[in-house]
Amino acid sequence: MKTLLILGAGGHGRSVAEAALLQGEWESVIFLDDAWPQVEELLGCKVMGKVADIGKMVELCHGAIAAVGNNAVREQWIALIERHDIALASVVHPGAWISPSAGVGAGTAVLAGAVVGSAAEVGKGVIINANATVDHDVQMGDLSHIGVGVQLAGGVKIGARAWLQAGSCCGYHVQVAGGERVSPGTALY
Repeated sequence: MKTLLILGAGGHGRSVAEAALLQGEWESVIFLDDAWPQVEELLGCKVMGKVADIGKMVELCHGAIAAVGNNAVREQWIALIERHDIALASVVHPGAWISPSAGVGAGTAVLAGAVVGSAAEVGKGVIINANATVDHDVQMGDLSHIGVGVQLAGGVKIGARAWLQAGSCCGYHVQVAGGERVSPGTALY
């Protein structure tokens, strides 16, 4: 059985687990989360320990993804995955669409209803949340995060570790600086 290790058993972790199991590439999911042992199961999948227990999981999994919305924590967890020589997995919900000409980096989650358009370039460890649009020629830096329903028009550039919260949007060729946090519903032109 091909098993995915997910770091993070919160709401985002649950969404990533569902997407992974629906995707068909993974037969099972196990979690690590610092809420363990209070949280022992999520979606019928076992929470096996705390994030620091990752070394015990190396032989039990075939890939791992950091499933937490906080960009800084996700960066730390990705480094932990890589230090333990576990393959950094991307998860794409089967209800998402990615153009064949787009590039999506390792450790990225693309959730239900999301669209990644022609020639878009998505970095490592990115979150593209449900019903978000990354249109043609968009560039998303490593560890950036776009929330539910975020709309990025063609040619937008999102810097590394930027976070565009739910419902925000960017008009054509807008640039968002690395590390910037954009409030929900904000329109940038």
